[in-house]
Amino acid sequence: MKNSIKILSLSIALASSSSYAATYAVEARGDAMGGVGVVSANFLTAPFYNPAITAIYRRNDDVGMLIPSFGLAYNDEHEMVDGLDQAADIINSAVSSKTITAEDSARLQTTLDGLENDIAKLEIGGVVAFAIPNSFVAANLFGKVYAESFAQTDIYSGANTGNSDLNTAVNAELSAVNAVAIGVAEVGVSLAKYQTFLGQHISFGVSPKIQRVYTYVYSANLNNYDIKDVRDNGTGETMFNMDAGFLWFRGPLRVGVSAMNLVSRDIMTQTLPAQTLTSSIDSSQSRTVSATSYAYQMKPQYTVGLGLVADYATLSVDYDINEDERYTNFKDNTQYVRVGGEIDIMRQLKLRAGWRRNLAYDNLDDTITAGIGLSPLNLFQMDIGASYTNENSMGAYINFLGSY
Repeated sequence: MKNSIKILSLSIALASSSSYAATYAVEARGDAMGGVGVVSANFLTAPFYNPAITAIYRRNDDVGMLIPSFGLAYNDEHEMVDGLDQAADIINSAVSSKTITAEDSARLQTTLDGLENDIAKLEIGGVVAFAIPNSFVAANLFGKVYAESFAQTDIYSGANTGNSDLNTAVNAELSAVNAVAIGVAEVGVSLAKYQTFLGQHISFGVSPKIQRVYTYVYSANLNNYDIKDVRDNGTGETMFNMDAGFLWFRGPLRVGVSAMNLVSRDIMTQTLPAQTLTSSIDSSQSRTVSATSYAYQMKPQYTVGLGLVADYATLSVDYDINEDERYTNFKDNTQYVRVGGEIDIMRQLKLRAGWRRNLAYDNLDDTITAGIGLSPLNLFQMDIGASYTNENSMGAYINFLGSY
């Protein structure tokens, strides 16, 4: 249990030291609907899904505020944390006694096999927005901070002690947990215009923004690391970026496309120096680790959306056209298909549900989502959302907003 707490704390430290996938919305309504928003967002949440929707509002909407929205999701689908906890107990025992029983060796090998290339992920984020809709150029000033941290195992298999049971213990001791994090703080303004063209209702929008991008990198043994060292391996840079979007609609039928982070950039982490790790179980065994650094690939993410958006019900589907590759050498790629819906009961209560799947990998579980929106007397609105993949992968989201 102690090691589980340390791993979770490490992920939180990595994430909160920064300021989420590069296009993560951190918005409770959309997150409760599977993450959809390219056609189903509103003028207040438009910057986080599709800037073109900034220009789509009701006649009585004069101003809107989203202050604030928070979200947190933890993903450990393959029980990496539990595996590390089990491995650490056996490793510590072997280090103390300089030996290992055949039973413990078999248990440890099974655990190491289960940990091979495992990854755990923590996501944290928050957003604010202030929208001023108008018929000339609708505007939405927004801010967003989000971070994703990934911890991935690197299982060693080169021990040669002459004893197969001891080899397992040494391999485990010289294995590692590698962790990286990306954090982004951004401020921008969405500008959008609605018009009719050849009898068709369309809107288009752009969101120029300034981003401060942070990267962190860390590596340590399965059973021995120090969280305070995380902040020593961080770097940051400031860059300009832009989002864009388009929306066509006729009655409740909508079709849209969004392009987020149109300015591509590879952002390098700091380099961890080369080192030689010597086993405390058998000092004749060692492992040389070369200097390590990673590149975070911030590239455009294109998403198309199709939906029915009516006064009292919404049904929407979003699909990522391209795969988001993110960190090199980490299994953190994403390419989502999302489905979500909402039922509005007399403008006072909204019921939401959704589903999403990451198409980048074949062995990941689907995620289901749900949530509610409360609008007491239409004075303000509170949205609450939750996501569930399995007992080791969940998320929670909340926001407060008002439009007047």
